[in-house]
Amino acid sequence: MLNLLRKDFIVLKSSLWTIALYLVVFSFAFIPGSEMSMYFVGIYTAFGSIMLATMIDIKNNNHNFLVTLPVSRKQIVKAKYLSAILYALFGVLTSYGIHKLVKLNYPELNKPHYSILDIAISMGIVLVLVSIYMPLFYALSKKGAAIINTIFMICLIILAQPAAYLLYVAGDKGLSTAPVISAVSVAIIALFLISYIITIRLFERKDL
Repeated sequence: MLNLLRKDFIVLKSSLWTIALYLVVFSFAFIPGSEMSMYFVGIYTAFGSIMLATMIDIKNNNHNFLVTLPVSRKQIVKAKYLSAILYALFGVLTSYGIHKLVKLNYPELNKPHYSILDIAISMGIVLVLVSIYMPLFYALSKKGAAIINTIFMICLIILAQPAAYLLYVAGDKGLSTAPVISAVSVAIIALFLISYIITIRLFERKDL
């Protein structure tokens, strides 16, 4: 399992500049004018990194190679989900760090005080996206990967402001209570696990 995770990051190593570019572009696009910029920068960077990793798998025919090794398809899928969590953590935590620096060095931008809850919300949104994306990726693979990525990016752009508004309303109406947060967290984890099980079934039945 560890070697499968290492493989993902070794493969992505040559494309680290792309992830750095995501951070720069999204930071300049959202930080000056949006109170929700920490969410946008973190989520876009995290999910962009995940899509980049899957496209590299397609380009290099990595799955065709991996299935010839003494590892099960379940392990391959598990490694991909674990790496997605790591990409999500990287994107969200890096965005949080950038915003802390911006708040300290550019107080005139009046950035809000972001908390651990904001990190958790960003992670939750990325995990929901991954839960939808992974089964589609493994179901369609080469034939539809580029189309899936395009559709997801368009949806992220279109739904960004409505999602930000819903988060603002939830906070304004005091919905960020412990019971609500706990219920939503359990629902996201359940969705993630269901997605993982579905993806395993799809990949085990797939001819490569």
